[in-house]
Amino acid sequence: MENIQHDEHEQFRIRREKLEDLQSAGRDPFSHVTYDVTAHSTQIKSDFETFEGKTVSIAGRIMAKRDMGKASFIDVKDRDGRIQSYVARDAIGEDEYSRFKQLDIGDIVGLLGEVFRTQKGEISVRASEVTLLAKSLRPLPEKFHGLKDTDLRYRQRYVDLIVNPDVKDVFIKRTQIIKAIRAFLDGRGYLEVDTPVLQTVPSGAAARPFVTHHNTLDMQMYLRIALELPLKRLIIGGLERVYELGRNFRNEGISTRHNPEFVMMELYQAYTDYHGMMELAESLIREVCEKVNGTAKIAYGEHEIDFGKPFERITMVDAVKKYANVDFNEIKDTSAAKEIAKARNVAFEKHHTKGDILSLFFEEFAEKHLIQPTFLLDYPVEISPLTKRIPGNPDFTERFELFIAGNETANAYSELNDPIDQRARFAHQEELRQAGDEEANMTDEDFLTAVEYGMPPTGGMGIGIERLIMLLTNSPSIRDVIFFPTMKPN
Repeated sequence: MENIQHDEHEQFRIRREKLEDLQSAGRDPFSHVTYDVTAHSTQIKSDFETFEGKTVSIAGRIMAKRDMGKASFIDVKDRDGRIQSYVARDAIGEDEYSRFKQLDIGDIVGLLGEVFRTQKGEISVRASEVTLLAKSLRPLPEKFHGLKDTDLRYRQRYVDLIVNPDVKDVFIKRTQIIKAIRAFLDGRGYLEVDTPVLQTVPSGAAARPFVTHHNTLDMQMYLRIALELPLKRLIIGGLERVYELGRNFRNEGISTRHNPEFVMMELYQAYTDYHGMMELAESLIREVCEKVNGTAKIAYGEHEIDFGKPFERITMVDAVKKYANVDFNEIKDTSAAKEIAKARNVAFEKHHTKGDILSLFFEEFAEKHLIQPTFLLDYPVEISPLTKRIPGNPDFTERFELFIAGNETANAYSELNDPIDQRARFAHQEELRQAGDEEANMTDEDFLTAVEYGMPPTGGMGIGIERLIMLLTNSPSIRDVIFFPTMKPN
């Protein structure tokens, strides 16, 4: 490692000297403001018959050099990919060729030349002019080993994008997925909106918020943990179908599936329920997958996921009964639930009730088995403070989560629109906060006021965008699909 660091330091010194020589000679590469790019690598290669024999100007980063004496080949990486250029002393002149040979891998150049095919059949640009547009002072990672250190890849995403082509493909697909989601919802008459990131009351999810202070108003504020309550206010105001793709912030742990800053898509539709949300979720994910990947089947890890088939449905109680062999319909109360949890080594907290423990059993025994797309239905009321109860079964709510490859991807409700019940649910959440649960919801009085004006029956759903992108790009970690994931400074 010390030898590598010494070599990098030495290369930095040499490149810095080259830059100083260029600047002393009045050829400062950083003085260039623009460069007229007329074609890109993939365009030239895919439409060679059109470009053959024509003069183009391309620009990009030198990724490889092969010196053959009076001529050289270089590989240039531009926006789309790589293309070879043939640079000959006789074509650009002896002085320019001498300067060209001083260029380093990583330098950014502009090339003017004719498109042709070499004797070996490789489409190339025969350079008549080479312009140094920016000097790379730091060497790229060693070409045979590349940038393999995962931590360093996330910290230096700019280098990761330069040397690992597959990484760029993932982020291009990320953009395509988000565009496809918008197109789907716009096609169904949803209105895209924006709601505040800074909030006076963090609510809409069980999560610990980031706290900040507004100096002018001299008040504590929070970065939002969810989009839910502002969007429901818009439903109350009569917009009927709204959605937002927005950043949420949760002051909690970091893992392969959690980043403190992430993108959530939430939508709300008046006059429907969680059954309507199931149809929408299934249609949306299937259409987005087909549009982006060209098929409804994907590989994720060791599994093949088929979005073309109807999604499976199972209640939480039935899932626990199937995979843990415990029937919570037969458990009378919280005390009995805690005894069974102890017997099955399921850890719980003092304030947990029967419904909480049912959820813990699902997470411990059943969640990992839901590989094909599965709607997990009917959550306990204790963990669903914003959701309508099931008529005739008030201990449970009209809520589902969509599990794919053993991971939660979407969360949806028949939204609670009874202001009296909602106030009682908030009061229970406040009791949990007083007991030490920092993730319990706070009471939002303005939201209660809004619901008291009358909220129509509404279905709502949230999809973690990064989790969906992970699935559709076969990425094992959320950090693989976020340009700049949250990292502890070195």
